[in-house]
Amino acid sequence: MPSINNVQNTHIRDQLRQLHRAVLEIIGVMNKPQRDEILIKAAGIPLDRALFPLLVGIERFGPIGVVDMAEGVGRDYTTVSRQVAKLESLGLVERRSSAADRRVREAAITAKGKAMTDLVDTARDRILGDIFSTWDTHDIDELVRLMRRFADAVKDEPANGSSNPISDSG
Repeated sequence: MPSINNVQNTHIRDQLRQLHRAVLEIIGVMNKPQRDEILIKAAGIPLDRALFPLLVGIERFGPIGVVDMAEGVGRDYTTVSRQVAKLESLGLVERRSSAADRRVREAAITAKGKAMTDLVDTARDRILGDIFSTWDTHDIDELVRLMRRFADAVKDEPANGSSNPISDSG
């Protein structure tokens, strides 16, 4: 007869696999170029789709160094550097020396860039409003609370230095 511990461990393992699959599905949907195109169109902004995630990332996480940004979006440093330069030429971001390390150049959102991401946020709110229209307010609150807790727990490197198991595709 299996022990209660084994049954609980099996249940937790099954739940974690379902969670991993759900996270991969969400990431897969969010990474589709068509989703960015939908948001760009809904926001009514004149921005190349390739620049879109960088602009939003700089607004959310900036000021941020190009190397950190490249790691965050899974692109080569040189590609991201060129794209940030393009955002800078459009007046959407500015590059400046880091306050913590003058050798590091960081990208920061400008007022014009912030106005653009505000339009994106409004469009995203409309889209997500439709998705969550049938959800109970308590369920949305719990989803947000638990997702924040989960994000906080997985964003740091594991203590043993191994790769982050959440990002592994298998």
